[in-house]
Amino acid sequence: MRPNHNVFPRDASARSRFASKERRASNQVVFITGASKRLGREIALFFANHGMRTALHYRHSKKEALQLAEQINRARPGTARAFQADLNDVRQIKKIVAEAGEYFKKIDILINNASIYEKNQFGKTTLDDWDRHLNANLRAPFFLAQEVIPWMKKEGQIINIADWAGLRPYADFIPYCVSKAGLLCLNTALAKALAPRIRVNAILPGPILLPEKSSPRFKQAVIEATPLKRIGAPKDIVKAVAFLVESGSFMTGAQISVDGGRLIA
Repeated sequence: MRPNHNVFPRDASARSRFASKERRASNQVVFITGASKRLGREIALFFANHGMRTALHYRHSKKEALQLAEQINRARPGTARAFQADLNDVRQIKKIVAEAGEYFKKIDILINNASIYEKNQFGKTTLDDWDRHLNANLRAPFFLAQEVIPWMKKEGQIINIADWAGLRPYADFIPYCVSKAGLLCLNTALAKALAPRIRVNAILPGPILLPEKSSPRFKQAVIEATPLKRIGAPKDIVKAVAFLVESGSFMTGAQISVDGGRLIA
């Protein structure tokens, strides 16, 4: 998965191994949920830049998803396509996976990235608040995995984007934190159920992309609460995803924290 535009091995055998690795990458298909914006977009661009074909899920952000697919296809025609679905609806999950599988003929990697994150004060949380978080952040990843597996022809991977708050919850974000805690349990259960052919791992981001319209005061408070004393960047999560895909061949059921030390604070 390493790009080949900067360095090419001089040794003949090394060149052969390098070329073989690039061919394998170019034949791989990655399905990314919530791919049109923010972290999902960065993950999609990483895979596209490393020769993979990308199935780009979106819900409402049609314009951004189509622009991203067009950007990727300008460089490598026919390697990206956007697919729309409301992941709260299991019927739409089945439809979108079938559409992506039929278009690309297979799916090698599923990135469960789509998520909702809302503040819900205890005592004022509604049933809709609860269901919205559990459906999007937990139920959808399960049914996406269940639908994707038949399209994973040989070995496959599932990477769940969880959250460090699934282990250390916030008091005013209970539905969100419970959904991410459930995703960590699902990560372990799927790793057991799908081994040895399918590897399943989770990444636990910390303060990477703060909520939109976050105040300077809130941002500073987050920095002070983080041992590394800074906000992370999407590239930090992308690097963790790349590690699992490229070098995690003996890893399944793992939980990788990329949180600036929040779990140990």
